[in-house]
Amino acid sequence: MDRSDAALELHLELTSEAELDALEQALLKARASELTEVRRRDIRLTAGYGDPTNRDVMDDEARAAQQRFDALSRVLEALRDARAG
Repeated sequence: MDRSDAALELHLELTSEAELDALEQALLKARASELTEVRRRDIRLTAGYGDPTNRDVMDDEARAAQQRFDALSRVLEALRDARAG
């Protein structure tokens, strides 16, 4: 199965606004962490750190962090849309 066009449907039952707030805060914290990683890797790459092999690894790690950041952004967007009702 080609995962590039797969959809994920997720159902969560949160019993209070406080739980919803806590989930949003946790997602924001995780997304901020990934953004920090993306920026750190990009700075190292643009500054010319490492040999070509290490730079390839750093590039792969930066790409993976960007994908996680993008995924968390989509989850946060869906959460905010659900809250808006």
